[in-house]
Amino acid sequence: MLAAVVERFGQPYTMKQIPRPSPPEGHDILIKVLAASYCHTDAVFSSGSLSKELPRIGCHEFAGEVLALGPEVSSNRGIAPGVRVGVPGRAYHPCGTCHECTHPGQDEMGYSPYCPRAGNLGLTRDGGFQEYCLVDSRQVAPLPEGLSATQAAPLMCAGLTIWAALHHEKMQCAERVAIIGAGGGLGHLGVQFAAHLGRQVLAIDANDQSLELVQRIRNNLGSSGSRVHVADARNTEIDEMRLMGQEAYSGAPPTEVGLDAVILLPESQRAFDMGMKLLRNHGTMVVVSFPKEKLAVSAHDLVFRDISVVGSLVGRNHQLREMLDFAMRHGVSAEIKTFPFHELNELVKKNHQGVGGKLVIDMTL
Repeated sequence: MLAAVVERFGQPYTMKQIPRPSPPEGHDILIKVLAASYCHTDAVFSSGSLSKELPRIGCHEFAGEVLALGPEVSSNRGIAPGVRVGVPGRAYHPCGTCHECTHPGQDEMGYSPYCPRAGNLGLTRDGGFQEYCLVDSRQVAPLPEGLSATQAAPLMCAGLTIWAALHHEKMQCAERVAIIGAGGGLGHLGVQFAAHLGRQVLAIDANDQSLELVQRIRNNLGSSGSRVHVADARNTEIDEMRLMGQEAYSGAPPTEVGLDAVILLPESQRAFDMGMKLLRNHGTMVVVSFPKEKLAVSAHDLVFRDISVVGSLVGRNHQLREMLDFAMRHGVSAEIKTFPFHELNELVKKNHQGVGGKLVIDMTL
């Protein structure tokens, strides 16, 4: 079978023939990959900034058709040969015995995405840039009828990650939410989710192409589009952004004006600082990005303004299924550009050029 392999950091993928995976064991399932989406994490891994294990087949957001089941796959997951599933970047083979796995919160007992011994497809285990792939059945969810594989693939990481951020426990009462990096892969999905969830959304970006995408999405949201307020960070003042969609607060004390929550997507101290200035007192900063350097936080904001700073990783399995159902009911879709598998390196070049939305390998082309 054909696979795209990272053999050296900083170099293009090597397209090569490799053996098909062995029959699935334990909780694993074997799938035929139908579509595989390129994520920023793939670029970070290929640069050598994450796992150092090579060679490696990348991609942790993809979709495929189930071909075979391991003997321990639960019969109540809705997974069977012929079923199409989406595969997110959730834990692969967690140990099942550590504190995280035995206290998994909203995940099932014995499975935690925070397990320190778990693998990750595309990082420490081979991922979706191959024609066939072994995945952990506890990672995945069946795809709704009518959702194409090329649309499903970006939802597996970009969609689930931003959905989980919007549903963080600190976000439950947030009515006004800013998304910094709104025209990117996560951001443009987050704008749609947040608007359909009834939030007032301040969609911020600093790139012409990304801002055009956000405006196009806003115009396609129907009545929910009235909740979306688009701001160009290059030429819009902080005070103006704080008041977007909140004109009734004009003249109120500064501590009462601002966003309830900000979701930070860019790997930028400058973007983080802007987000902190946008928040009202008692607001929440949800950090999804992971810059190479540290993010500096003002103790004044934490103590005297009672700002909370929290992180958000990939979502739970029940959130994955809820997100897919919500996307189908409300018509949430990724802005995608598809490429045949043999043009993966051309896709990577386009990604580096800052193309908005999501770039997806369509295995049927």
